[in-house]
Amino acid sequence: MQPVQAGNIWIDRLPHDSDLLEVLNALCRARDIRLGRIEGLGAVRKARLGFYDQARQVYEFLELDQPLEITNLVGNVSLKEGEPFVHVHLTLADHAGRAFGGHLAPGTVVFAAEVMIQELTGAERHRGWDATTGLPLWDRP
Repeated sequence: MQPVQAGNIWIDRLPHDSDLLEVLNALCRARDIRLGRIEGLGAVRKARLGFYDQARQVYEFLELDQPLEITNLVGNVSLKEGEPFVHVHLTLADHAGRAFGGHLAPGTVVFAAEVMIQELTGAERHRGWDATTGLPLWDRP
């Protein structure tokens, strides 16, 4: 494993009504962030979260058509097919404090969100197909 070093840190407020995953990918592409970490908080108008069925090797999706608080947003940036690729997991809470979590999927609409993206330098991680899991995972160095 190659060591990495902390690089630039960007702090952004995301646009209202934007798709959360699309805007994170766009920010990383615009800044050519090839390896990094992401964290954030805020609220969404609705959400789409994925859960990976390990036996069937397919994602199942939970659609939440309601306002929700982002209690945790954590992820990474690596390269997939030569382009920056954002992988985020999200925990959300409703008005009663019930929590929902999973893999951030397209269709999650921002109400208000603040994120920090930290670029990491000194190495790259490329995603490639892993036959055992059926997922695009980081290649082993």
